[in-house]
Amino acid sequence: MANFQISRTSGQYWYHLRADNGEIVQSGEGYTSKASCENGIQSVKANCQPQRFESYFTAGQYGFNHVATNGEIIGRSEKYTTAQARDQGIQVVMREAPEARVQELS
Repeated sequence: MANFQISRTSGQYWYHLRADNGEIVQSGEGYTSKASCENGIQSVKANCQPQRFESYFTAGQYGFNHVATNGEIIGRSEKYTTAQARDQGIQVVMREAPEARVQELS
């Protein structure tokens, strides 16, 4: 089962969504408070529909942005070497994020 991990670095809170294999699938922006980071995670969980993902290819790498209904980017993928691997990453987020538990590392 995937899980969200919250950490604090340089005064900001960050989340990473880790797949069950331990790989980071998606990361959030830096938040000024833990509550804001937790709200970001809730937004990720609520926006796991296919139309909320924007795939891209740039500089020889594939990736995706996870976008909320207001158009704000709520998560960015890790970089992938193939479109198939990127698409599998999107599938992991859609399938696992809604029920993923949250773990605080800091």
